[in-house]
Amino acid sequence: MAGRAAEPEVIWARPERAGRGPKPAYSRRDVVDVAVRIADADGIDAVSMRRIAAELGCGTMSLYNYVPRKEDLYELMVDAVSGEYELPEEPSGDWRADMTGIAHQSRAIMYRHPWLPRTMTTAYGFSPNALAFLEWCMASLSPLDIPAGLKMQLIAMINGTVMATVANEHAIAERARGLPWSEAEEQAVRAAYLGSRLASGRYPHLAELFAEAPAAPIDADAVFALTIARLLDSFAPGEPSAGESAGPVTGA
Repeated sequence: MAGRAAEPEVIWARPERAGRGPKPAYSRRDVVDVAVRIADADGIDAVSMRRIAAELGCGTMSLYNYVPRKEDLYELMVDAVSGEYELPEEPSGDWRADMTGIAHQSRAIMYRHPWLPRTMTTAYGFSPNALAFLEWCMASLSPLDIPAGLKMQLIAMINGTVMATVANEHAIAERARGLPWSEAEEQAVRAAYLGSRLASGRYPHLAELFAEAPAAPIDADAVFALTIARLLDSFAPGEPSAGESAGPVTGA
């Protein structure tokens, strides 16, 4: 592939413009912004150098002067949308509130960019916006009396929880869009089937659970908030719990 380095390199250490010559027609950020727009509209699989070049109105091979590999493009894209966090200049001093806010911002960003959970990896954790994000999170966790390594684990667990949650929510929404009947009809049939199974006597513990708190439509926002609260509780067992029981969580 044109532009591929002979030795391993980090895209952030590669100058946007090497050597002399005329000023490039575009910036690396121009290429990344188009890639993000394509991914937002049509998914990450739709992103290609050919399509980006077509939208920019340039030759495909010329783009490799800006971004040598698709893996580099993904890293640039992830960093670009990571710049959407709204981080106060200083943490609030309430680490729970700060981490809860980060979790909700992360979920919102992943909803704006549904391709993000597929492309995020720990290898991208040291890009400019990622470093700024991690530094702010570590500062916000200063009041929490645990080792720095555990603080990084907490940040990683929050990120992983958000990614898994959003990926599941996207999958459920995608499946619903493909149903040949309404989602309400689907849920009614599944609820009836579940009721028949519980009435069989083979699942006494589940029957007791649903008898205590019958299944209701899932409030995804409430479930997410509870999940994050429980996660934060696990890192400060001596502090009052922030979580409330949400009853059984069901859904198809």
